[in-house]
Amino acid sequence: MKEGDHALDFELPANDRSTVKLGSYEGKKNVVLCFYPKNHLFACPSKKVFKMAEATIQAYPKIRELGAELFAISVDTVEDQKKFVDEYKIPYWHLSDTKKTTCKTYAGLNLAGLAKRTTFIIDKDGKIAKIFHDINVEKHGQEIVEFLQTLK
Repeated sequence: MKEGDHALDFELPANDRSTVKLGSYEGKKNVVLCFYPKNHLFACPSKKVFKMAEATIQAYPKIRELGAELFAISVDTVEDQKKFVDEYKIPYWHLSDTKKTTCKTYAGLNLAGLAKRTTFIIDKDGKIAKIFHDINVEKHGQEIVEFLQTLK
């Protein structure tokens, strides 16, 4: 997928066991999809994962104020997502893609079969407005906000 493409719809379970359908936001809100490998992984300790979450948590009120919704997506189970969100008091949903279909379609998978760290910003019309591949985990929340401010 590339910038300008229409975002493919998906349905995934969230950490609170609700189901999120991307298409339900079309015409209503911009959507930020933050793909990441896994919550707890030897090569990517949860502290590094949390650095990205922390930067995004700090920016989350502004992201919402700008009329966007944010979802973090990995191959972790719903139970693992719930534990991670509860442990770090994360205010946005983490979606579970254990079948790896959405991760593969959007971010692609690394050699270990985990989602590549990639963020997609989808505009209200359902088009991919921006893709972040090289993510600075400590500044990523601000990068998201800055881009959302350019959208109408």
